[in-house]
Amino acid sequence: MHLLEEHQPTDLEHLTRLSRRRFIGAGALCGAALFLGGNLLSRSVLAASVSAGGSSLLGFASIPAATADSISLPPGYKARVLISWGQPLHADAPAFDPSGNGSALAQELQFGDHNDGMSLFPFPGDDDRALMAINNEYTNYRYLFSHGGKPASAEEVHKAQAAEGVSVIEVRRRDGQWQFVQDSPYNRRIHGNTPISLNGPAAGDALLRTAADNSGRKALGTFQNCANGKTPWGTYLTCEENFTDCFGSSDSSQAFDAAQKRYGASLTGKEVDWHQHDPRFDLAKNPNELNRHGWVVEIDPFDPQSTPVKRTALGRFKHENAALAETRDGRAVVYMGDDERGEFIYKFISRDRIDHKNANANRNLLDHGTLYVARFDDGDHNLDHPRGKGQWLELTHGKNGLNAANGFASQAQVLIHARLAASHLKATRMDRPEWIVVSPRDGQVYCTLTNNVKRGEEGQPVGGPNPREKNVYGQILRWRESADDHGAMSFDWDLFVVAGNPAVHAGDAKAGSANITPQNMFNSPDGLGFDADGRLWILTDGDYSNNGDFAGMGNNQMLCADPASGEIRRFMVGPVACEVTGIAFAPDQRTLFVGIQHPGETGGSTFPEHLPDGKPRSSVMAISREDGGIVGG
Repeated sequence: MHLLEEHQPTDLEHLTRLSRRRFIGAGALCGAALFLGGNLLSRSVLAASVSAGGSSLLGFASIPAATADSISLPPGYKARVLISWGQPLHADAPAFDPSGNGSALAQELQFGDHNDGMSLFPFPGDDDRALMAINNEYTNYRYLFSHGGKPASAEEVHKAQAAEGVSVIEVRRRDGQWQFVQDSPYNRRIHGNTPISLNGPAAGDALLRTAADNSGRKALGTFQNCANGKTPWGTYLTCEENFTDCFGSSDSSQAFDAAQKRYGASLTGKEVDWHQHDPRFDLAKNPNELNRHGWVVEIDPFDPQSTPVKRTALGRFKHENAALAETRDGRAVVYMGDDERGEFIYKFISRDRIDHKNANANRNLLDHGTLYVARFDDGDHNLDHPRGKGQWLELTHGKNGLNAANGFASQAQVLIHARLAASHLKATRMDRPEWIVVSPRDGQVYCTLTNNVKRGEEGQPVGGPNPREKNVYGQILRWRESADDHGAMSFDWDLFVVAGNPAVHAGDAKAGSANITPQNMFNSPDGLGFDADGRLWILTDGDYSNNGDFAGMGNNQMLCADPASGEIRRFMVGPVACEVTGIAFAPDQRTLFVGIQHPGETGGSTFPEHLPDGKPRSSVMAISREDGGIVGG
């Protein structure tokens, strides 16, 4: 029997242990020893350590929470806008129209909306020149259209599709500042109507064929692009997340099968309403179109004429991001989370080794390999340190009961219906796995479990890395692969931090773990990123009401943590009603790029302030120290 099905301690019992735990180390050998059983620190001992000077890795003072409609930073730091929604990528493209009357064609030539995950790609041999690939997750009809409502025509649906996808831009450092290069030949948009190839084991399957594409190998568009990954061979991985929101049905009596229901198909969608004016998104007319989305898409930013590729070997689900690592024998590993309540954590291991001398040799590396899903045990109930073990379960047709008798006739069906396959293997249902990152210092893997108000309901028991019922705050999970090999089939896990509000819930399970204080508290950790020195940056997409359970937390924020000590300091607070998301660093670590998504999503914001029209616009910020030093150091 899966351990999560056995007796579960209460969430208070779990968090009482958490409040006494030591946050384990980041140094490769020291960290390994601590992971396997270090001494325990109480909340008071940790607080005393912080007041005595704290982490030497964190070279700034934690700033207070804020509710202002602006960027808040520590003293000695400055922020400037790199690029905002609607900015023309080329000089001959139309200017942004703040009235909302701009055309779909204009939006295809402008920087997309709601920027999210991003990666920076330096030019070889030139420290002052780079490309950035930046996701554009979705759009806000309140600002996209002049009427502020749902799309009312095929043209308006086309405009919404044009606002999503990916923007590739060139940036250059001039006079010490990174700037967008408007007329670069590398600037391009990949959006909801861009031709994209379907490759890998599921390509050509009957479930991917439509009347418009009988081959099942030529998809149209990528959208709802959340976070990202960057490969060692210089390509960008963009992840399709809430794709089912864009589909609906013109047949009010249409019944959905188990797979469609599991992926969230509905008659009305999520008020995106593309199906009303674009039959491609009408499930009554094109049911297989749904299966052609929910993939990881690989893009070559240095080849503007290249066709993006959906890599079906990595499985179909609501991808949050894709974190790259390498096995001891040189194969590629991609860690992925499925961002929905009660879904899973996956990893893919390539069949072939990475060729570090010939980037072109890796062009189809992600089409061949094995997909796995994680099962976590419930941990050791006798230890104060909440930790446990886990294993990777193979999602291969013909193994572990993934056969025709159980509804999986082929490997293509295992991948297209990855959620159903993972459930069949009794993988662990998680608290919304979002970003995953791999430490550059010791290879430990971190994953944000952002929240889950349904934890504790049937099928989602409390326990293991999901220690609280009705979890409104979230936590960050960490694991170390056996023998420090990303190709291993087992691992040890612990919780790096459990978010909470000790000001409102002192002594309660909702207070969080020992490294959460009234000075650094936050909710719903979402984005994650490591810098070259091993600092862990935490970005939030949570409740910004500043009331009730969230009193004192203010707007969404970015924090920075020392993985060795567990200390966390608040580094930045965003403007009103935004999500702080997407992170990248200049090669010299002296500029941090971070995304501000949907400022003023329900009104009340004019961010960024320098724009003359006063319409809130998602933007990429460039943050640096006034003395030119290392950000965070």
